[in-house]
Amino acid sequence: MQSKFMELFPSKKPIIGMLHLKGSTDEEVLRIAKQEIDIYYENGVDAVLVENYFGTYHHMIPILEYLQKNYHDHIYGVNCLYQNTLSFELAIRFGAHFIQIDAISGHLIEREDISYAEFIKLYRSRYSGYIIGGVRFKHQPYLSGRSLEDDLKIAMTRCDAIAVSQDETGQETSMEKILEFRNIIGDFPLIVGAGMTAKNCIKQLSVADGAIVGSYFKDTHIATGVVCENHVEKLISARDALLERELK
Repeated sequence: MQSKFMELFPSKKPIIGMLHLKGSTDEEVLRIAKQEIDIYYENGVDAVLVENYFGTYHHMIPILEYLQKNYHDHIYGVNCLYQNTLSFELAIRFGAHFIQIDAISGHLIEREDISYAEFIKLYRSRYSGYIIGGVRFKHQPYLSGRSLEDDLKIAMTRCDAIAVSQDETGQETSMEKILEFRNIIGDFPLIVGAGMTAKNCIKQLSVADGAIVGSYFKDTHIATGVVCENHVEKLISARDALLERELK
């Protein structure tokens, strides 16, 4: 099954930088986010993802306004945790190119999944951007009773790229799991959703098509930190080295 998601990015193996919305006041959240956005784009990150991991829905709005006004020619996305409706609405309102949904398939019992499928179908008819959808994703339940293969096949009808992770934020995603997903979904876009570092980047991106990176980019390599330019440079350099190798 083909997807045009990868055509969104000018480079192969795109890296998406996470904005966790750290800060103790509204003003600090916006200031840190602006600083991190600038670091990301100036150092080769292909897109940023606005997520209310520490902040709230209300913090997302001025950050998306800033992106729309100052980086309208760059790629950015939205993940409003626990409220997929607002992810779609924010993406539509602020021209975001994609949204991330942490659980696109496998997280609901059958009767609830029927309604969920219709919800996704409705908003896909309203939103022209792309969806990165998680399956067996960190912090998400597994309630479908279906096999991984069946849940992934369903996911491929609901989104444009599959996100794979281990169990926790910042935890390295095992190559075993990345390969398992790849063997099932074929050439459908596969995005590593957690735990990528400059050290494992080449190995993981030799199988996956891209990554969402948050914790590694922080000064502490933990989500609670702030984005460090040197860490961004290291991972992007590792990714670029892989691309150069593939061209030879």
